Amino acid sequence: MTPGDDRGFTLIELLSVVGLIGILSAIALPSLLRARMSGNEASAIGSLRAISSAQSTFAASCGSGFYAPTLVLLGTPPDGGNSAFVGSDLNTDPSLKSTYTMTVTAGALATGAPASCNGAVAGTVVASYFVSAAPANTGFRFFGTNQGGIIYQDRVALPVTQSGAPAGAVPIQ
Repeated sequence: MTPGDDRGFTLIELLSVVGLIGILSAIALPSLLRARMSGNEASAIGSLRAISSAQSTFAASCGSGFYAPTLVLLGTPPDGGNSAFVGSDLNTDPSLKSTYTMTVTAGALATGAPASCNGAVAGTVVASYFVSAAPANTGFRFFGTNQGGIIYQDRVALPVTQSGAPAGAVPIQ
C-alpha cells in the first residue's frame, strides 16, 4: 500500500460488524426457537387428531366397534387393501414425530370380539384407548386424547385416562 491508499476495512470496523451480528443473533435466536417449538407442538396435535380419526375409522370399518390396541395395528392395511389407517410416520409403537413421542395405551380387551379386517386376532382389539404425546427433547407441553376425541394439554405428563379428561389437563380449544 502507498501512503494515502484507504482501500479495505480496519480491524475496528470488522470487529464492530462481528459484534453487531452477534447482538442481532442473540435477539433473533430465542424467537426462532419458540417458533420451532410451536411448530412441533402443532405437529403433535395434528398427529393426535390423525390417530383419533384413524381409531374411529378402524372401529367403524374394521374392528367391529372396537379400537386398535397399537399404532402398529393402525399402520397395517386391511386385507386386500393397500392403505393403512395411519401413515408410515405413525406406524410404530412408540412413534417419534417432530420431537414428540406418540404412545398408545390400550384399555380393556374386548373379549369375544371377532378378528379385525387387518389381521388382529379375535379378542385382541380394545374397548378404549389413550394416546399421549410427550416432548422428547424440546417443548414444554404434554398432550393426550382418548376415544372421546378431545385433545388435552398440560405442563406435566398426562395420566392415562381411558374416558373423560385426565386429571389437571385442559382441553385444547
